[in-house]
Amino acid sequence: MHKNLVNEALFSGDAELQNQQLDSIWHNGKQYRKGYTTGSCATAGAKVAALMVLRQQIIDQISIVTPSGVTLCLNVEQPLIEGQQATAAIRKDGGDDVDATHGMLIFARVTLTEQTEIHLRGGEGVGTITRKGIGLPVGSCAINRTPRQTIEAAVREVIGPSRGADVEIFAPEGEERAKKTYNGRLGILGGISIIGTTGIVTPMSEESWKRSLALELEMKRAAGEDRIILVPGNHGERFVRDHLGLDGQRVVTMSNFVGYMLQETLRLGFRHVVLVGHPGKLVKIAAGIFHTHSHIADGRMETLVAHLALMGAPHSLLLEVNQCDTTEAAMELIAEQGWQAVYSRIAERICERIAELMRFSVNPPQCDAVLFSFDNQVLGSNRPLDKIVEALR
Repeated sequence: MHKNLVNEALFSGDAELQNQQLDSIWHNGKQYRKGYTTGSCATAGAKVAALMVLRQQIIDQISIVTPSGVTLCLNVEQPLIEGQQATAAIRKDGGDDVDATHGMLIFARVTLTEQTEIHLRGGEGVGTITRKGIGLPVGSCAINRTPRQTIEAAVREVIGPSRGADVEIFAPEGEERAKKTYNGRLGILGGISIIGTTGIVTPMSEESWKRSLALELEMKRAAGEDRIILVPGNHGERFVRDHLGLDGQRVVTMSNFVGYMLQETLRLGFRHVVLVGHPGKLVKIAAGIFHTHSHIADGRMETLVAHLALMGAPHSLLLEVNQCDTTEAAMELIAEQGWQAVYSRIAERICERIAELMRFSVNPPQCDAVLFSFDNQVLGSNRPLDKIVEALR
């Protein structure tokens, strides 16, 4: 076994103290603590279980590097070794963004095999995908793409290239906890989802989070930047950098606070603002919804249906889209029947809505909108994409 893996697994000091490197958000003198995702828990559990199999020794703490580059040092609970199989649990900590999975144990069971492949599956308490539109095949376990990659990479790092392993992620409390989530509405049945694109949970205490985002805008403006790209989250930032070829330094996350961040760009004197994101978020803006959290408002299907109808789409398509639970499912129908032009129309309407929001300002910024799919394809924009990109270079 690699020496660095042994050193990585064993360290002195309490894991909670080790994790002080997790950033906090401050607002009005109060500190809001970040946490880590179910994906990070599953990755850490799988890594330490693999280490315990190889070493045939119980390990009480483990470290992983999250997709966002943050190192987590986590306590291991209920470690167990049974021959060529080991099981370990990591307790989910959502920080100050307490959700349905906060405090629950996420288990990983690793069994070494004679093959070279790593096989990952979801066990008790991990949901099953029953509908299209989630980005995972129907019938598969609800372990999202990024956690799948980090789990497999962590196990591979431990066991090396010549061994194989069966990895099972399970959560005994998962089925009960999932009743407090939206999983059922999305067609994820029987348990929770193992999720997380960064591995870190950022607290969504609204005022503190909004202020921290605005501070980033202020810093960029103070540095002389007058063009900015607003994205809902990490996927948008990666798309801008990797697929539009633009400077990631111009990107600021707006989360769900679209109206607030637009008003901040106005206050700070930005002259060009571009919104880039998946239709699942941005389509709401076309309906005049400037706080896009589902708890506040939703009009995704209604907005899609309205614009499709204005374009003359058949009634049968309108009915099918209206019955969709997710934007991804609706997008599949739209693509199958050749109505993708609706996305450029929606991008135009987004810009019209933003202009209405800023109609009383003296010097409103130029605004553009770009919609893209989860497989990083541009779906539509309010004007030619090359013109938007050129204006941002």
